[in-house]
Amino acid sequence: MLARTLAVLSIVLLTLLLPVIGTASTAETIIGKVVGVHDGDTLTLLDDSNRQKKVRLAEIDAPESHQPYGSRAKQELSELAFGRSAAVQVQDIDRYGRTVGRITVDGVDVNAEMVRRGAAWVYRKYVKDQSLFTIEQEAKDAKAGLWALPEADQMPPWEWRKMKKSRTK
Repeated sequence: MLARTLAVLSIVLLTLLLPVIGTASTAETIIGKVVGVHDGDTLTLLDDSNRQKKVRLAEIDAPESHQPYGSRAKQELSELAFGRSAAVQVQDIDRYGRTVGRITVDGVDVNAEMVRRGAAWVYRKYVKDQSLFTIEQEAKDAKAGLWALPEADQMPPWEWRKMKKSRTK
């Protein structure tokens, strides 16, 4: 009877602790040099162990490469980060195996700066930092970056991807 009680207790404790353990493993900071920029929200970081890590900027979504402002968003991220030392505050690992995090370069929050420059939207589905909405609204009001495009070209990337996917069916 004691063995069964201990087994049940162990399962209950494991069930309660698993979410905490999973979160703790991603609460790290990676330091490295930005050696590649793939698009407006993804870059490659060379860490201290000389390993390349693909990093997706958390909480924002930049236009896709073939979407209006897509190549300009990539240029903006390159201006902010390429060739520089960066710190990535890891939030998650996505389904593609990319590290997802907030990136800081020379004291600048790159994720927020991309929104401020009008080079990315706040990613509504994944946003944690509510102040990004204020930054986005200020960029819209100032017609910064993509907000200067005709309204028809201001399609959020998640809608653009969905539209593109439905066309290929």
